[in-house]
Amino acid sequence: MKLVIDEFTSGIRIDLFLSREGISRSKIQSEIKKGNVLVNNSPVKPSYLLKDSDIIEFEPAEDAEIQPENIPVDIIWEDENMAVVNKPSGMLTHPTSTEKTGTLVNALLYRYRENLSDINGEFRRGILHRLDRNTSGLLMIAKNNKTHEYLVNMMKQGNIIKKYITIVKGILEKDEFTINKPVMRNPNQPHKMMTGEGGKESISIVRVLERFKDATLAEVQLITGRTHQIRVHMSSIGHPVYNDTLYGFGKMKIKTEEQVLESYKLSFPHPFDGALMSFEISPDDKIEKVIKFLKSNFDNN
Repeated sequence: MKLVIDEFTSGIRIDLFLSREGISRSKIQSEIKKGNVLVNNSPVKPSYLLKDSDIIEFEPAEDAEIQPENIPVDIIWEDENMAVVNKPSGMLTHPTSTEKTGTLVNALLYRYRENLSDINGEFRRGILHRLDRNTSGLLMIAKNNKTHEYLVNMMKQGNIIKKYITIVKGILEKDEFTINKPVMRNPNQPHKMMTGEGGKESISIVRVLERFKDATLAEVQLITGRTHQIRVHMSSIGHPVYNDTLYGFGKMKIKTEEQVLESYKLSFPHPFDGALMSFEISPDDKIEKVIKFLKSNFDNN
């Protein structure tokens, strides 16, 4: 099997990355040491840090097969080459070594069977970019490898526009501003990202939509697409995403299922005629719940 690394998965140790493909970390470390896992046609060490466009070749474990599941999928639009879906909060985009059911990929396999790209392996069939478990919203799905490659190229060229709606702690004073801070993996906590020298260029454009007593409703456009970029950037300027326990600080006044963040606008050139496709969805239940609370709290004070 071949796996192509993109900017969303680069910077991770190869043994950790492959352990998320349904293979135990100890077993994959053993296979790497035996020279049975190649990166760009060469053997590597288990500690090798993956880079954008690396090609991994290996034989997947027998238990790595992902089963189709009859889970409803909110299809916003589709044609023979791709689809745009609305992933709900609480759902993993793709399986991991510890969770192999109930994900968007399981649902897509049931709906489309084999009509999904496999460039990123069985665990990421059709997946071009992902959303965190508790981030809801729009995702592009590739039904074949040609479309997958086209859209990945469009992302690298900056031709795909992704905008998020979020509520952050505190008052953003400027109506619009840009956060340009490199993002990297936290060496002490590999499950977290952080800003810092040596990280990859990361740019977010923030625009205020509405201010409340101690919170701000904002739109964030991603110019780059690093892991946890919005959450890390907003936390780095002292305005973490509402109820983000990983990057936030302090207690919020109303509880939700983790971070209040939704991918709500998506624009891209259609494969392969170039026509501009644009989609927008309404704020999800979490955002509506927090806005209702904040407006009530604002009006009463």
